[in-house]
Amino acid sequence: MKFIAWFVRRPVATLLLLLSAVLSGLMALPLLPVSDLPDVDLPVISVSASNAGGSPEVMARTVAAPLERHLGNIAGVTQMMSTSTRGETSISLGFELGRNLNGAARDAEAAIRAARRDLPTTPGSDPQYHRANPNATPVLILAVTPGMQSMSRLYELVNTTLRPMLLQVQGVWDVTLMGSSAPAVRVEMNPLLFFKYGMGFENLRAALASANAHTPKGVIDMGDRRYQLAVNDQAEHAAAYRDLVIAYKNGRPIRLRGVATVTDSMQDVNAAAFFDGKPALTLMVRAQPGANLVGIVDAMKARLPQLRTLMPTGADIAVARDGSAVIRSSLHHTLVTLLMIDATHLKAHRTAASVLKKGLFPAISDAQKAV
Repeated sequence: MKFIAWFVRRPVATLLLLLSAVLSGLMALPLLPVSDLPDVDLPVISVSASNAGGSPEVMARTVAAPLERHLGNIAGVTQMMSTSTRGETSISLGFELGRNLNGAARDAEAAIRAARRDLPTTPGSDPQYHRANPNATPVLILAVTPGMQSMSRLYELVNTTLRPMLLQVQGVWDVTLMGSSAPAVRVEMNPLLFFKYGMGFENLRAALASANAHTPKGVIDMGDRRYQLAVNDQAEHAAAYRDLVIAYKNGRPIRLRGVATVTDSMQDVNAAAFFDGKPALTLMVRAQPGANLVGIVDAMKARLPQLRTLMPTGADIAVARDGSAVIRSSLHHTLVTLLMIDATHLKAHRTAASVLKKGLFPAISDAQKAV
């Protein structure tokens, strides 16, 4: 009772203490990490690998099986779940509770390196791993509309210019680009013509591989001079592939345009995304564990004017989904509740001060002493 009486008899000091606590909380509020989920370090690691054109059965036999054999030798693995789809394989590793996740990630990386010699050597087949993140849901989705630009060229621009700038924002874990794929030359073969010339698909594969070989050309020594050979033989567009000689029959060259249709396209023609009913590219921003999601969204929106200056004519970038809206609403209600509690405390303090002024507090103390 004497402890409470000290605050009641000193209303000015009590008010100053209360105001200082409120001001300290308001000053610390913007510095607190804000997220919709707690920072939980789950002992789960996901491994993914791709092989373009592989059926689920081929992916399970040639990609998933070698990875499972090596990943299963990691100490502390309690659960392993593998899923193989068309061209994709995903393996989820669950570890026993208390297992250091950084150590488990190093073991997973070592197992992947050991499994590479048993995996296909086709492009895109190198496995990748990442730790489970409870904040894997995108906190912000940006939509880039192409305007008059082709989707493949826009993808290349966004992937090489805009995406690195977004990854530089503090607290960003990953920025996933969806809705299109990188530019590529697509070759559609005519099997009847291959049969007519007595050729196999291996002739075409070898010819395309030689046209994309990045190998040193050598040097020429002439007396005291040495000349480095540099040949511009890297084909990048469909026009450069159409005249490619893939075989010789009866002393006559057979060119690619005679047995196949060659067009400028993209790696995955089935990738698509839409914004307001129009084709678009989507940038899905994911935050690091424990990061301030509201601060990340504010920093991203502040960079939008700068990003628009890098876009080609007619293209635009806009916010398709803001995942911080729910967090902001929760923070607002929390702040209102805290202010209401503070107001209630101030009202109770005024009531106690009025009681003290009327002389009722000493009477209550005397009554307690008499009892």
